[in-house]
Amino acid sequence: MAAPPCIQPEDEGSSSPDKVGATSREGSEEAESSLQGALCLKKACLVAFLLLKYRTRGPTTKAEMLSSVIKEHQDHFPEIFSTASACMQLVFGIDVKEVDPSAHAYVLVTTLGLTYDGMVCDEPTFPNTGLLFTVLWEVASEGDCAPEEDVWKALNVRCLHDGKEHWNYGTPRELLTNVWVQKKYLEYRQVPNSNPACYEFL
Repeated sequence: MAAPPCIQPEDEGSSSPDKVGATSREGSEEAESSLQGALCLKKACLVAFLLLKYRTRGPTTKAEMLSSVIKEHQDHFPEIFSTASACMQLVFGIDVKEVDPSAHAYVLVTTLGLTYDGMVCDEPTFPNTGLLFTVLWEVASEGDCAPEEDVWKALNVRCLHDGKEHWNYGTPRELLTNVWVQKKYLEYRQVPNSNPACYEFL
């Protein structure tokens, strides 16, 4: 906040209570900002760590996460773990499930038991259930019938674009209009009497 114009700047050598208080507040805000930045980085690192565990089909424990990832921010483990777990579920469709409360041991499983569709790979791949939920939510929010262009707008936010290959999902159009249609997750049809032809998802 700007100081009132009637107040003249203090001499450089002075240390008025107001100046000391402002300096203290600035220092506190910088420290808080620095902490939040560090915690954001830890959350991203924990997501990467959990994805690796999923790829190798290995369990993990709270102790391993603390020693391998969290390290000096162990007091913030609940916040970091909660955010990383939510990201795993919403973005990748992977649940972090506690299997041994006494040892705080966890396994990583696909949400609702759904499996990765549409790509053949010898190694475990990331499931696409998170993407499926995004599409189903968009369709449901439009009254169970969403114009194709609205669905693509929702997917563009997640960096998925029609006609562009994605590192995890392959060809999005193939997934939406072929794989998931065959599995009866979605229906894809031409809008009746549309000219030029428009399509919609149900």
